Amino acid sequence: MNAFEALSPDALRAGRADALDGAVAAALAAHPLDGVDTEYPHYQGVVEGPEAPTRPAEKHPVFHGCFDWHSAVHSHWALVRSLRLASDHPDEAEIAAGIDERLTPENVAREVDYLDENPGFEEPYGWSWLLRLAAELHLWDDPRADAWREALRPLEERVRRGTRDSFLDVDRAHRVGTHGNTAFALAGVLDYARVVGDADLEREAEAATRRLYADDTAAVVGAEPVGWDFLSPALTEADLLRRVLDADAFASWLDDFLPDLAGPPHDALLAPVDVEPDEGDGAATHLIGLNVSRAWCLAGLADALDGREGPAATRLRAPLETAARRHAEAGAADVLTDDYAGSHWLSSFALYLLTRSEGGIAPGGV
Repeated sequence: MNAFEALSPDALRAGRADALDGAVAAALAAHPLDGVDTEYPHYQGVVEGPEAPTRPAEKHPVFHGCFDWHSAVHSHWALVRSLRLASDHPDEAEIAAGIDERLTPENVAREVDYLDENPGFEEPYGWSWLLRLAAELHLWDDPRADAWREALRPLEERVRRGTRDSFLDVDRAHRVGTHGNTAFALAGVLDYARVVGDADLEREAEAATRRLYADDTAAVVGAEPVGWDFLSPALTEADLLRRVLDADAFASWLDDFLPDLAGPPHDALLAPVDVEPDEGDGAATHLIGLNVSRAWCLAGLADALDGREGPAATRLRAPLETAARRHAEAGAADVLTDDYAGSHWLSSFALYLLTRSEGGIAPGGV
């Protein structure tokens, strides 16, 4: 058992960095630190012709590791966040040296060129993680973070511009449990805008959230999860709305959205998903991630109801709190797998859960 797996469900659910001691920080950094420089195997997408595909490191000199671009981005987020929150991180020198080598103005310029040549690449999931990485650098009061942020800024601005031009005006939400989930991306945009003080982007993201979700009632959860889900469409949506509605309005909205939390079908959201042995397609690792992401959503919803009066808050908070602990415990048991199908991305989800109350993630980022 590694140090992260040994943490109590209460420590995981609390989301505080006081649990991020040296042993836990090292456990969570091991896979991202290895993965960001692991070029192969790599997801190449469609092969357009008989020519040999361009090497990932040539197309993406910063974010070529971790099997795919978005995983490389949020692995960098995890490494930066670990350095910010864990004092005397045991891998600090190695992490910093690697980021120094990859995150140069020249390399970032090539990443920008690729986005210019491939509109919509990694929209919206990878974009939201890129903005989270920029926000994390903004939060960290350290000369290294300042230098890395300055190097990253052209790509940050390219993604920010693309977000405003093509994502925030979508006419319908994608209510899926995978990368296309609109609510997850909107939460990342909102958190970024609030951290860096971009009032225009914040206003536009809030407007998109209200337009797409504010009138939703009686969440449809009967199809959750499908085999590749690593997000709960219903809980991810609720986790977004808590960022936008005031406490009383959110309690009322959630009461309408999850009206049968004590019974079927909505009570299915309270039990962790059983993860069967992987058959080689990576689906099991996605379900591990689902338990972890459900845990942070459930914990955030419970926190949003804390101290609220009224029947909705009374009915919902206790089962949400209990379910958050159960999902955190279930996810922690499997999340640091050595199977590369999961190890190239799951550590970021584990760190998100463990440190969700330490800034950059609502409510800490607001």
